[in-house]
Amino acid sequence: MPEKDENSVVISDVTLREFGQNVPASHLHLFTPKIRAKIALELIESGFTHLEVLSCVNPKLAPTMNKKDLRDTLKEIGRLEEVQMISLVPNWTGYNNFLDLDLGPQGYNHTMGIFFSAIEEHNLANLGKNIEDTLTDYKVLVQEAKKENIRVVGYISAVFGYIDPWDGALLKSSVKDINRYIDLLLDWGLEAVALSDLQGVADDKETGRLLQDLLEERKGKNIDLLGYHPHNLSGHAAINNSKTAYSLGLRRFDASLGGTGGCVTGAPGNQPTEELLKMFNDLEVQTGLDQERVFSLAERIREELYRQIPLIKE
Repeated sequence: MPEKDENSVVISDVTLREFGQNVPASHLHLFTPKIRAKIALELIESGFTHLEVLSCVNPKLAPTMNKKDLRDTLKEIGRLEEVQMISLVPNWTGYNNFLDLDLGPQGYNHTMGIFFSAIEEHNLANLGKNIEDTLTDYKVLVQEAKKENIRVVGYISAVFGYIDPWDGALLKSSVKDINRYIDLLLDWGLEAVALSDLQGVADDKETGRLLQDLLEERKGKNIDLLGYHPHNLSGHAAINNSKTAYSLGLRRFDASLGGTGGCVTGAPGNQPTEELLKMFNDLEVQTGLDQERVFSLAERIREELYRQIPLIKE
């Protein structure tokens, strides 16, 4: 896909990872490695060139991400050259699992995704460390990955704020700090940085205000490397936010079939891939994707998987 064309966007589908990491152990028989691989291959046949597929996290938190099932899924999908397959790595244990699963360039050729939060309280809850300690660890981890020629992308969670579960207060990071995090990641050689609204706390106006402030401070620098990753209970609200992000110049967007998924810390679902695609097609924005096939796949998965797993909310 021609990423430099101002009338084109990159849509990354995160169904396999974000839906997958939330499937409880009691329902793994419905979400088998063969089914996961089939979804991935159908997405690729629909035109996707960016997919998030695995998360090298503790299977106690995400039973679907146990090593046996990951290996079986990888065997079914195989090595792909023209598609960027992204697998998340939260820490050194995750990095060792990434290597053990042969996800590097000599194996399945996956890109490594690192992530942390812009809000201290959420970073402690999600990764068990404060932000600066997390960044210190990631800097060395990324250096090691680069030695192995592993491609790396990054995700910054709670960029738009975080509602403290203890007292309900909306905690926010400064534009200056968010831009500092972005610059750190890009200076380390990361290929892209996605900005996440972890809990869907910002409407389209607030999304626009924050992104505009960020971009003005950056003076447009590296805007082509920035992406938008909204979580929201309302797919419609998330789509409106993405429309605003697009109007401000962002060209990378994450979405999930049917809008399912979220974070194991309790983030709501994602924007629906099929509805995001429709929005861009209506705007005559180039996506390189087959809308009819994507809608058909989303409906089939909704009937065959989502409605069979009661703990996953649409």
